[in-house]
Amino acid sequence: MPSLKAIRRRITSVKSTGKITRAMKLVATAKLRRAQERLLQMRPYAMRLSEMISELAAGTDPESSPLLATRPPKRTLMLVLTSDRGLAGAYNANVNRAAWSWVQRHKDKRDHIEMRIVGKKGRDYFKSRAVTTGHVYTDVLHNLTQDRATGIGRELVAAYVDGHFDEVFIAYNEFKSAIAQKVQVQRLLPIQPDPWSEEAPAHERPVRPTVDTIFEPSKQDVLQAILPLSIHVHVYRALLESVASEMGARMTAMDAATKNAGELLARITLQYNRARQAIITTELMEITSGSEALKG
Repeated sequence: MPSLKAIRRRITSVKSTGKITRAMKLVATAKLRRAQERLLQMRPYAMRLSEMISELAAGTDPESSPLLATRPPKRTLMLVLTSDRGLAGAYNANVNRAAWSWVQRHKDKRDHIEMRIVGKKGRDYFKSRAVTTGHVYTDVLHNLTQDRATGIGRELVAAYVDGHFDEVFIAYNEFKSAIAQKVQVQRLLPIQPDPWSEEAPAHERPVRPTVDTIFEPSKQDVLQAILPLSIHVHVYRALLESVASEMGARMTAMDAATKNAGELLARITLQYNRARQAIITTELMEITSGSEALKG
């Protein structure tokens, strides 16, 4: 049985751990609230932009824009969004496994697959795996700005337009709630003018225009200007989804860790009290035995 000193040391350690996890939960809760506000402001804009592209691309020759034109998928680029820090439950593991599973399923159909990683956790995961890793972006989710997202989007568009890659995918955690995130692996390029499936619920489908729209200077010019913007918006939205998902996962993980620390502290305290009582009982028995011996 451990000594009382060792048990007291462990009690102090568990108390300190509980204070840290409780503080991290409160910080994650505050950051989650701000991330949700930014995400909820961004989602309607991104959805309306997708609807506008569908309207503009209707009846347009896909070959008229390099971002719409499809090529045989021989070289693929995937952007994986992870965090720089852990202690967020299965947040990073889920998106890393989903991206790696996609690579395993499609590597025989492609000549080359390259990963570009956002976050140190993704970098560490793919470092030991047989896949080409390109640029790694760090400190993105910690201080996310629209300019940083636009910069990443421009690099992806340039890599596709220059012909280095035939398609671009993005893997990220879509925020559902503080306790639920859904991993998404979506095609980013070439742009799909109408990504909405007929099997999707009616309330999730965009409302189709019922009247003709006049575009200035022309429909084609507007489409050429808005297509790169849609990539930047999609990347920015995915990053916002990742930030909210990370904070939600960390809040949930730290809440569970705080509860576990409390339960462990209760067990250790009970062990300490039992050990202390056993020592006191032993000492009383020794005193009683010595007293009886003196009387005899």
